[in-house]
Amino acid sequence: MTAKTILIADDEGSHRLMLRAHLEREGFEVVEASDGSEAVNRVTERLFDLVLMDIRMPKVDGMGALKRIKGISSDIPIIMMTAYGSIDSAVEALKAGAEDYLTKPLDIDELIIKVKKAIYYRQLEEETVLQKERLGIRFDFSSIIGTSSAMKELFETLSMVTPTEATVLLFGESGTGKELVANAIHQNSPRKDNPYVKVNCAALPETLLESELFGHEKGAFTGAIEKKKGRFERADGGSMFLDEIGEMSLPTQTKILRVLQEREFEAVGGTKTIKVDVRIIAATNKNLEEEVKQGRFREDLYYRLNVVPITIPSLRGRSEDIPLLAEHFLRIYSEKNKREIRGFDPKVIDAFVSYDWPGNVRELENIVERTVIMSREDIITPGDLPAGIAGAQQTGEREDRILLFTSLKDVEREAIVKALRQTGGNRTKAASILGITRKTLQNKIKEYGIDI
Repeated sequence: MTAKTILIADDEGSHRLMLRAHLEREGFEVVEASDGSEAVNRVTERLFDLVLMDIRMPKVDGMGALKRIKGISSDIPIIMMTAYGSIDSAVEALKAGAEDYLTKPLDIDELIIKVKKAIYYRQLEEETVLQKERLGIRFDFSSIIGTSSAMKELFETLSMVTPTEATVLLFGESGTGKELVANAIHQNSPRKDNPYVKVNCAALPETLLESELFGHEKGAFTGAIEKKKGRFERADGGSMFLDEIGEMSLPTQTKILRVLQEREFEAVGGTKTIKVDVRIIAATNKNLEEEVKQGRFREDLYYRLNVVPITIPSLRGRSEDIPLLAEHFLRIYSEKNKREIRGFDPKVIDAFVSYDWPGNVRELENIVERTVIMSREDIITPGDLPAGIAGAQQTGEREDRILLFTSLKDVEREAIVKALRQTGGNRTKAASILGITRKTLQNKIKEYGIDI
């Protein structure tokens, strides 16, 4: 693999030499510049993966060079160095587009961590663009954000399933984005120009749910003052998304089974058989196999729905996607609320990555929206975060440091071993904890030679 290239811009030759020695020891290629003007020229001559630049330099200072470099290559990460520990200059640098800053004399461990983290995040963004371009030839999955291995597998599965007529069953914790995936399946399917009807099975009582799904005749029950067309009938020719299907009562499950088998039903209080052509996409946060064992879900319906099972990974199972998601939501809610928020303090991203996110992507979105509204600066700082999330950074610092000095494969292998030990070797439960499918887990176990 080609070594990542770093440009060091500093007017102190001895300091550049020291930095070069440490960075080359970590496997980086290093190019030097003795002032801001030379740094700008270097960037026009070749591509760099990161710029490490002093704020105080002759000819063109670090702030001037930062702005000019961003005008040449807006996506290049730049870490600023200052011997003065000035919060004002650091904040100004962040507002101008700097990735992070360091105070001289430098802590070398901190330097290496921040350099690796900045390069890693940029690589994730590049992979996102390439992945979306590759899949975008046939499919538009632009609303689904992620470059982790779990998300790559999800995109590949969607690219195979979307153009078919297969019934899809989405599994995943609340807040993982099951509805977003269901929308993407319909919008990229041959039925995209036909109706797309959604029903939240947990939001309606059984009597109303049956009427909503199948419609009713006038006088079918108290309050049925006129005939009503059901959602299945309205979805004819298109797709139906049944969210939280695990909450549906057994009698209603029986009627859904008939629609899947026979493509027909009768309205509540009616005798006329109604034929429909509807593709079913269902979702649940429950373990339906366990629900079947407990007698709360029909086994035959489960197998009818489970033609193509897709598991949406939890956010803690793809923490490398958190920075991309946070930036995505920041852009959305800054524009929506007419706020000029330029980015996150790096410590905020650290806290986000360290936090467990029990509410998954939905919780992250809500937190970002709240910070955009409540922040008094144009940079989101740790002080803008709820205490529980801000405090996650400290507990996660050691793990972050280990992660950045360990290969991703080693980290992945260790996570799999821990999950298997935690579940007593139960691969289905371990896959659920890791936010991946059982098949992926089996492949990883084989790849890493894990024997638990």
